[in-house]
Amino acid sequence: MKTKVSLLLTGSELMNGDVIDTNSVVFAKHLNGIGLNIDKKVTVGDAQDLLATEIALLSQESDVLIINGGLGPTVDDLTAQVLATACSVDLVLHKQAHQHLEIWAKKRQTILNTPNLKQAYLPENSTVIANKIGSAVGFSVEFNQCIIICTPGVPSELTCMLKEEIVPLLKNSFSSPNYTEIQRFHLFGIGESSLQVLINQTFPDWPKVIAIGFRAAMPILELKLITHCEKGKRLLPQLLEKLAPLLTDYILGSGTNENTTIADYLVPLLIKSKQKITVAESCTGGLIASQITAIAGASEIFEAGFVTYSNEMKIKMLDVPESTLTRHGAVSEETVLAMAQGALISADADFAIAVSGIAGPDGGSKEKPVGSVWIAWGSRDNLQARYYCIPAARKHFQQSVSARSLNLVRKMLIESNEILHNDKLK
Repeated sequence: MKTKVSLLLTGSELMNGDVIDTNSVVFAKHLNGIGLNIDKKVTVGDAQDLLATEIALLSQESDVLIINGGLGPTVDDLTAQVLATACSVDLVLHKQAHQHLEIWAKKRQTILNTPNLKQAYLPENSTVIANKIGSAVGFSVEFNQCIIICTPGVPSELTCMLKEEIVPLLKNSFSSPNYTEIQRFHLFGIGESSLQVLINQTFPDWPKVIAIGFRAAMPILELKLITHCEKGKRLLPQLLEKLAPLLTDYILGSGTNENTTIADYLVPLLIKSKQKITVAESCTGGLIASQITAIAGASEIFEAGFVTYSNEMKIKMLDVPESTLTRHGAVSEETVLAMAQGALISADADFAIAVSGIAGPDGGSKEKPVGSVWIAWGSRDNLQARYYCIPAARKHFQQSVSARSLNLVRKMLIESNEILHNDKLK
């Protein structure tokens, strides 16, 4: 029988927009790993009556109810008090929670005050869930034949507790958790609707035991194949084998990893091939370099980049001929090729990316409308350039240009490695 899990988020800051709910994602990922899915999620403000109502309702219809937030030292932290009332028990000073607070205070060379001590008062017969980072322990109780787990709202504390305490607790409480397997494809260059049409046409009899999920995380589209049963587990490899060739032109990676940028895929390729890259950016203002250096190990393959926003700096830093800029303009094939060549020489790199465009909202013309961009990429012996028109808001324009640029180098590197490998086999 499927285990029904509900999530109750508390905090007025979640309701008024002061804080964005990221904890739900953390819960979902950790629970999915042991075959548990969140069936229902409810968010309420710091109001005793609302919290009490939802605890009563959700505990009656769930096997597991996780309450997130409201365990702190202030008057608006109500979870322990409301839960004690719902369970018709007293709020008592819990010895283990009190000891935790004393240790926490001693490490920080501070004295426990009355608000801090509030965190040691839990519903009678609670079981403490250790919190190695923060002052508020988590705890669990049983009510309406439902396991209720209370957790702090601080994301770093929650993540640690889920991994080390809560997930093992749930695995022990449910001897046969629901089976779940998720396979992911990370794609670039195809939209959700086009991908859905492609799947519908290729697989008119798609098996019901394997669910399809899409997640558009600009600029990457994630395709998820999800199954919760043994039959789906057997069918999944067959579908993956048939699906992969259809996605060849768009696929960045597959499996169960959750990489989110194209740089996540490019940087390891450069490290493996021991080749360095440089960038010469105008319209993206350093975004491409930022995405490269965000990846661990980037120092092995990236030594310098150039942000040359003005024509003067393109001439001074990248040795772009003034005549090229006068004759063709900054947004041109000739200029980006010169920028790339100059960056390759200055940084002594193996690959370069150069971009120059019109991010908008102003600055366009009939010949070069807003959204126009030239991208150059490649090596000293194989530099290429391509024009795109990306009519999008400034931020999305820059993100798209960065993604396209990195992907062009990624594909070139893969193709060159394949050619080298094939030559060795001859």
